[in-house]
Amino acid sequence: METEANVAEQAPPKPDLSRTVPPAAEPRVKVLLLEDNPWDARLIEIMVTEAGGDWFEVEQAARLSTALQRLSAGGIGLVLSDLSVLDSQGLETFLKLHAQHPHVPIIVLSGSDDTTLAVQAVHEGAQDFLVKGQVDRQLLVRAMRHAIERQRMSDQLARYAEELRSKNAQLEADFILAREIQEIFLPQQYPTFPPSASPEQSALKFSHRYLPAASVGGDFFNVFPITETTAGIFICDVMGHGMRAALVTAIMRGLVEERMPIAADPSNFLTGINHSLHAILRRTREPFWATAFYAVADAEAGELRFANAAHPSPLLVRRGAGAVEPLKNFDPRHGPALGLFDQAPYPTCRCPAAAGDLLLLCTDGLYEVDNPAQEEYGQERLLAAVQQYARLAADTLFDALLDDVQRFSTGKEFEDDVCLLAVEFARVGN
Repeated sequence: METEANVAEQAPPKPDLSRTVPPAAEPRVKVLLLEDNPWDARLIEIMVTEAGGDWFEVEQAARLSTALQRLSAGGIGLVLSDLSVLDSQGLETFLKLHAQHPHVPIIVLSGSDDTTLAVQAVHEGAQDFLVKGQVDRQLLVRAMRHAIERQRMSDQLARYAEELRSKNAQLEADFILAREIQEIFLPQQYPTFPPSASPEQSALKFSHRYLPAASVGGDFFNVFPITETTAGIFICDVMGHGMRAALVTAIMRGLVEERMPIAADPSNFLTGINHSLHAILRRTREPFWATAFYAVADAEAGELRFANAAHPSPLLVRRGAGAVEPLKNFDPRHGPALGLFDQAPYPTCRCPAAAGDLLLLCTDGLYEVDNPAQEEYGQERLLAAVQQYARLAADTLFDALLDDVQRFSTGKEFEDDVCLLAVEFARVGN
């Protein structure tokens, strides 16, 4: 191994670089050559000068420590490195260079034609691995230019990735805020009937379960008093899920509140919401709609009055009779999904309700779930499951239904938003 003093003594005179003129539009790239053999160093410098003198300016270091100091000073655009120099041997030479200056492209120039070593170097981040004596000046300069360009592209991709991570973090924060706001929209405390009654003594009792498929969802429901003995129950399912659907649910909430004065009439209530929603959604580029169901639960009269906008028919659990029936069995009339047509009929239907009856409303995300054989859970299985668990309390019934669907789908996550809402007639009449 030669000493650094011997290297200086034996170094032949440097070639005259004055004959090469760098392009006016772009300064030369400074190349750091880590090589302790002065003859190899001079040969490489001559090859670079003859084939790429307009692009590159070569500086030499015989020690790894010297190369690291020069790199720290800045301005180096490319490193050509032997792996065996005065103070470092083998792949460790490259690893130290790359670890301390990962954004400077490095080409390994080795005297060893070792395929395994070459693969390791490239795997660790070397731009190329060239063997001395097997490379001509054109190939060397082409590899240098390609290495610089690849590093530029890599750095640019890294910047893009960082910008994307930052934007994704902001987007995630926005989604979290949107979900918190959406949860605020849902009833935090149910009304009681009459208003002076405690939740345990209320003639009408309510329960719900809401499982959005994404950070925010497209399902929405509301429960509100109309009189001291009647409640309005609204549930809707906006097409799709995610942020777009969540924005439409926010619109739906506003439309529901606007229609409170006519909430006692299910037909007029849905008709008014449909007219306003259509006026808003017709301005969007893509068609958008929402299925919805609205019911007036009248504890004094023992009756349900309802209108349906293409929503899955709720199930009436008649605990006294031990039966479960879809409301469409009492009156199958319904109107189209909200937002599709400016004028659409939503007839008011009626159904008697007795003490102990439970009205179960849901969105189709609950039963539109497939098992591994691509069979859908479907409304028939849902009806059978509700019949099986009909005598359970509402919250326990929800758990049993969700477990049943999850067993059917072998634990698959729900791909659509799921909303369950129950209304129990605890008392009927005065």
